[in-house]
Amino acid sequence: MAGIGFALRRLARRDDLLGILQGYAHSAFITSGPWMFTILALAGINLIGRDLVGMEQLTLFRVVVIYNFGFSVVFTGPLVLVATRYLADAIYAKEVEAAPGMLLATLGLAYAIAAVTAGPFYTLFSGLPLPVMLGGLVNFFLVCGIWVVSIFLSALKDYLAVTVAFGAGMALGMAATVALGGPYGAAGMVWGFSLGLAAIQFGLIARVFAEYPYRVARLFDFLSYFRRYWDLALIGLCANVAVWSDKWIMWFVPEREVVSGAMVIYTAYDSAMFVAYLTTLPALTLFTVNIETRFFEHYQGFYRDIQKHATYDQIARNHRSIISALLDSSRNLLILQGAVCAVGIFLAPAIIGAVGLQYQQVGMFRFGVLGAFFQVLFLFCTVILAYFDLRARNLTVQLVYLAANAGFTLLFSRLGFPWYGYGYFLASLVAFAVAYLMVADAVRRLPYFAFIANNPSIR
Repeated sequence: MAGIGFALRRLARRDDLLGILQGYAHSAFITSGPWMFTILALAGINLIGRDLVGMEQLTLFRVVVIYNFGFSVVFTGPLVLVATRYLADAIYAKEVEAAPGMLLATLGLAYAIAAVTAGPFYTLFSGLPLPVMLGGLVNFFLVCGIWVVSIFLSALKDYLAVTVAFGAGMALGMAATVALGGPYGAAGMVWGFSLGLAAIQFGLIARVFAEYPYRVARLFDFLSYFRRYWDLALIGLCANVAVWSDKWIMWFVPEREVVSGAMVIYTAYDSAMFVAYLTTLPALTLFTVNIETRFFEHYQGFYRDIQKHATYDQIARNHRSIISALLDSSRNLLILQGAVCAVGIFLAPAIIGAVGLQYQQVGMFRFGVLGAFFQVLFLFCTVILAYFDLRARNLTVQLVYLAANAGFTLLFSRLGFPWYGYGYFLASLVAFAVAYLMVADAVRRLPYFAFIANNPSIR
């Protein structure tokens, strides 16, 4: 699914500074659009909203948005990952006629998931006022839809349309949140934010239908992939639970806030970690524009030559080329993310003050930046495992990350405020170390996996 990365790489290699800036800016929205939209919008609204609606109404709005984004990505994770595999196979086979039908079917399933999960929770356990509760439900449906439409982002050639959809949606969402928040409080803010999400979702849906102008048919063909790739569905579930497990555990520390009904939150930890995640943007954009595309070329050449009955010497040369490309890419990623991490740690007080957070959050933010550093490297390893179709190894490292993040966070949360965030950092470090060892072993024995372990005729 390197897809759009090649178009962005051509743009970034244009012989002018604007091309470079445009290439990486478009990549930022494509790789991180949904959560970047959320973090930036929440930060902006948080700065403005205190004087607009007061802290109580602002907290109500914030808890709805955080709950919706956190739980929607977990519940739709298995669906998204399996559907992504189906679309990738269809693109490879040049049989994309089923794409419009698959989009509608996955949207329908995502909305069904939203109905059976968020529906009972909001109506029975949230304790929210009716206008806020209804707005929260609509918001949850929209977020689920955005995760589903994001399946197609890497396959779209029109990167400008993707950027415009997210940019316009973000602007509309923030403007509507501020405009409706004044007279209607938290309910107006939730509905205003949902307007921005709706603009993003339907803008992207329109772009997908324009990209794949085929008759809607074979809506549920991709469901057969759940039986074939059940482990991929588990990876989608475990990966997202792992990322959110530390936040959920931190919602039950003594400093937590009981906002409404069963909805609890720990704003200090969440906001510090969300801002820390923004430090991964440069590495993610570099990965999309340069690293993944370069690796994919060598990866494709390796398997293409095998299909053409290449000699052992040619296969060995291709193998060495893949290793060289991965080493160079790892070095570039390490240097870039390491530099961003160092800047984030050294300038933490200034960054915390600039985004309107409290200086008591500096320690959590620094741990979050360190954790994000290793999480980016961990993500790089899991993508390589996915390319080589090593699903058992990928599932193993996701389970390691889940156990480590939940276990370490629970342990250090009991040690008190100075240790908050250390669990996430240590979990990311351990998960990266395990994933790196698995990737290194797999790359070293790549011919064995190509000819023996992943060979359907032998299995």
